[in-house]
Amino acid sequence: MFRRLLGLVPPEPAWFTHAPLPASSSPVTLSYLGTAGFVLSAPERTVVLDPFVTRHPLGHLLANKPLPSDPALVQRLIPKADDVLIGHAHFDHILDGPVLCQQTGARLVGSRATCMVGRAAGLPDAQLVETAGREDIASGAWTLRGLPSVHGKALFGKIPLPGDIPAPPPWPARMRDLRHGQVLNWLVDTGGLRVLHVDSADFIRDELQGIKADLVCLCAIGRRYRPGYVREVVALTQPKWIVPCHWDTMVTPIDAPPEMLPGVDLPGFLREIEDAGVQALPVPLLGSLTLPRGPFAR
Repeated sequence: MFRRLLGLVPPEPAWFTHAPLPASSSPVTLSYLGTAGFVLSAPERTVVLDPFVTRHPLGHLLANKPLPSDPALVQRLIPKADDVLIGHAHFDHILDGPVLCQQTGARLVGSRATCMVGRAAGLPDAQLVETAGREDIASGAWTLRGLPSVHGKALFGKIPLPGDIPAPPPWPARMRDLRHGQVLNWLVDTGGLRVLHVDSADFIRDELQGIKADLVCLCAIGRRYRPGYVREVVALTQPKWIVPCHWDTMVTPIDAPPEMLPGVDLPGFLREIEDAGVQALPVPLLGSLTLPRGPFAR
């Protein structure tokens, strides 16, 4: 009862149904890690976005206690990575990135703040790729591009934990050590499938102008803080599919039944996506989709 009063309710299984996707001889698998985390994998490459599977209790966050990563959990859930992309350096987007790179040899790719966190965790410069966005980064045969963005005003009308990380923070870090730094939306071109990752409740319209994506991973809480959020992203990027993210709490253990982030109306978000003429592809926590590669008609 207490959890329901706080708005911590489980999602309905019926929300995670959708029409079948076309078959493909060269598919890409998209797996959802919770919060804004995803794994994009194909035989030739694995790219991980915003890995955050080590969930600490709310009391630890409020008390500003150190937040160590759980290496065994990370290894079990994300056994492989070639590149790890970070949209911004808040704890719920970056916490497990450094240990994942240590375990797999992957590069940690993101802003200056992201690289400072990587250094704090002991990653060598050879595994750090700093970018301010607007440049193509080769990832095997895939291409990565960061698009400058902004964080949503998701905490009583204000941006939570604003600011940069100009030097390596203490490690393990505390929640307040991990300011967002530069925010990036990631465009991942796998060759025949272009995936845009919008990990926050806002974006910069001019940076998405001219960007076309086949699939958008879109922050479900965004529609609460930016009017026309879904409609505008669809008009700019013209996707075939949208996968909701950032709908679950950041404190429910990853192996426990998921709970909705208070304030998220996932059914309303799905309806808004469909009303915009795009197929919604809701993925359950730790679930996956097999996506075809194009070319696709627009």
